[in-house]
Amino acid sequence: MTKVVCPGSFDPVTNGHLDIIERSSHLFDEVVVAVLVNENKAGLFSIEERIEMLGEATSSLPNITVDSFQGLLVDFCRDRGIAAIVKGLRAVSDFDYELQMAQMNDRLSGVDTLFIPTSPAYSYLASSLVKEVAKGGGDVTGLVPNHVLARLNERFGR
Repeated sequence: MTKVVCPGSFDPVTNGHLDIIERSSHLFDEVVVAVLVNENKAGLFSIEERIEMLGEATSSLPNITVDSFQGLLVDFCRDRGIAAIVKGLRAVSDFDYELQMAQMNDRLSGVDTLFIPTSPAYSYLASSLVKEVAKGGGDVTGLVPNHVLARLNERFGR
């Protein structure tokens, strides 16, 4: 049984994230979506809210679980018997950064990293961009699941 992790901040989860998660769910027996707890960075949504939104967004995928982690991702993988890390790539700039992380994770633990190219429809999409547009009053319909859109509108007073 192959178990992988899709890590990220997911602040908030976007349709680009869900594209990678869903495609991973068709390739692997179990996919753990892991929300990074970074106490040095204040998010728009709490860790609990992100986990809840991810749970709702992935509820139709029976082999997906949602969890959170703090510290090194490779420790999370080792503790849970996770064989590999799955990362989505939007552009060459993502690859430059993610390759270094993959090589370090391999050196630290032997955990492999697999890259899945993002679907062209989401290649420009990032949580930070969604938050910026939503905060400025722009419409992010179709970029995030509807329940996330409702939370963004609520958070920004709409």
